[in-house]
Amino acid sequence: MLKGFFLLFLATALVQAADFSGQVVSSVTGKPIAGAIVTAGSQVVGTDAAGVFHIQAESTAVGARAYGYTRAQATIGAHEPTPLKLQLAPITPRAVYLSFWGVGTASVREPILRLAANTPVNAVVIDIKGDLGYVCYRTGVSTATAIGAQKVITVPDMPALLARLHKQGIYTIARIVTFKDNALGTARPELAVHQNGKVFKDREGLTWCDPFLPEVRKYNIDLAVDAAKAGFDEIQFDYVRFPDAKGVEFSQPSTDESRPRTILSFLKEARERLTPYNVFLAADVFGYICWNRGDTGIGQRIEDVAQVLDYISPMLYPSGFMYGIPNFRQPVSHPYEIVRFSLDRAKERTHLDPVRFRPWLQGFADYAFDKRQFGPREIQEQIHAAESFGSDGWLLWNPRNLYSADAIREPKTAAKALSSGQ
Repeated sequence: MLKGFFLLFLATALVQAADFSGQVVSSVTGKPIAGAIVTAGSQVVGTDAAGVFHIQAESTAVGARAYGYTRAQATIGAHEPTPLKLQLAPITPRAVYLSFWGVGTASVREPILRLAANTPVNAVVIDIKGDLGYVCYRTGVSTATAIGAQKVITVPDMPALLARLHKQGIYTIARIVTFKDNALGTARPELAVHQNGKVFKDREGLTWCDPFLPEVRKYNIDLAVDAAKAGFDEIQFDYVRFPDAKGVEFSQPSTDESRPRTILSFLKEARERLTPYNVFLAADVFGYICWNRGDTGIGQRIEDVAQVLDYISPMLYPSGFMYGIPNFRQPVSHPYEIVRFSLDRAKERTHLDPVRFRPWLQGFADYAFDKRQFGPREIQEQIHAAESFGSDGWLLWNPRNLYSADAIREPKTAAKALSSGQ
């Protein structure tokens, strides 16, 4: 028995020490996928024009993913041919948002999941850590329990839910509200942002945590790793920024240089920690960073985040563009232009392929201008803008988790009403 164990250990060690080759192809066409990302443990390589890769295999598990495709994984030496061929299925995620409470409430969750049967929806964004800092499932991250973030569990068995969604062909995105964290900031005030010597509260009465502090950063990345282990396809950091408030105090000076440097280093650290799990990495960013040259006072610069993210998700809600954009000062009257021209500007500044963007679209009533409802016309104009740009799908936001199937699946007739061309 000991001899058998030794031989198994030796075989594993030899695999871990060996160079390994393979090819990544489309599961639909069989054609090679150039630029696919291949991982084995902490090692990362890309495929060449023929879809071929060579990697130092320090793990028996080899994963692959590519922009515009799903991900795949195989185990070296376990019924797999040599060289390994990994097949990725093309996908364009068209997602709706499920909140911390919504994902655990059948009367909310099930109608949303049924959208996948009769609309273009094929993906969901699920709150892992929501706006209050609560974590929706029983995580292995001890800090979540220690600070009271596990007081309410809305998803008793996350791996089982994800297995069900994947069986339905639904792409799964884990949303982690990052530096806005009322649970952590309340339980650990020394980690919170301060103002006038007291813990800072934003307009909603919620606390934020200091992005400079290693313990705050580690907690959020630990949650991301746990979500990746649970089976999510993509990790999406939201509120990965500094609060947009005057007179707030941090553990270090907040400057035009330190803020974006800190946000970029956090995302790089997250990317490194997530590498062994072959998961896509995304972040939600302010819509105006597509246009503004600085960091907008919050640490987000489009050129910076483009260096490390798989997907950039600018929040292009027309209601959020309080100053409009050039030539369009009434944004809620021009949903198409807000989305399309903002994406065009982001592409121009980052030089990324359009498939690297997946914008958030507005599925809720206006709150900033004329209080209009965002119905089929407004939603379809935004969808048409994203699709005509060539983005990797879109994300539809409604904080109440209410979505109109008719608005989502309506034919693309919105273009007829546009006031300007593409």
